[in-house]
Amino acid sequence: MVHKGTVRLETGRLILRRLTLEDAPAMFRNWARDPRVTKYLSWPPHADVDVSRAVLGDWEGHYPKEDYYHWGMELKEGGILIGTIGAVDQNDNISMVHVGYCIGYDWWHQGYTSEALSELIRFFFEDVGLNRIESCHEPANVHSGLVMEKCGLRYEGLLRQTIRKGDQLADARLYAILKEDFKAGP
Repeated sequence: MVHKGTVRLETGRLILRRLTLEDAPAMFRNWARDPRVTKYLSWPPHADVDVSRAVLGDWEGHYPKEDYYHWGMELKEGGILIGTIGAVDQNDNISMVHVGYCIGYDWWHQGYTSEALSELIRFFFEDVGLNRIESCHEPANVHSGLVMEKCGLRYEGLLRQTIRKGDQLADARLYAILKEDFKAGP
C-alpha cells in the first residue's frame, strides 16, 4: 500500500479535486444547507455559510497528509461543485477505507455519485494498493445502496445502531468490495 493523498482525479463528467475555503458558498448553496440531502447523514444542515467555511477549513488542514482522502465533485461542464466523496475512516492494518459521499439534490439520480465512486474504487485499488473498500447507508436510504451495488460493492449485513445522528442512533447497511472482486470484474 502506497498512500497518495487527495490527488486530482477525472471521470467522463467530473473533476474530483481538493476543496478550499473559497468553495464554502457553493458547498452551502448546493448541498450543505439542504435537509433533503442531510436527512440520512450524520450531520445536520449547515445553518449558514460560516459553518461550511469552518468544515472546509478543517478539511483543508488535512490535505498535506499522504493518507487523507477527501474530494469535491465538480462538473467538468460549467465548473459547478456538486458534492463531496472520500474516506471517512480507514484501517491501514487491513488496507481498508470506508467511503462516504454527499451530493446536492439537484444532481440526484443522474449517475454522478456512481461515476465518482467508481473512480475512487479504481484509484484505491490500482494506485494506492488497498485490499478493501466499504461503505454504508441507513436502511431507508435505498438509493445509496443502489449506488454501491452499481459500483460492485456487495451487501454484507446490517450494523445495528452504528450511526450517531445527534442524540439518536441509527442502523446501517454495510457494503464492501475487495481487490479480488475488482480484478475479477462484473
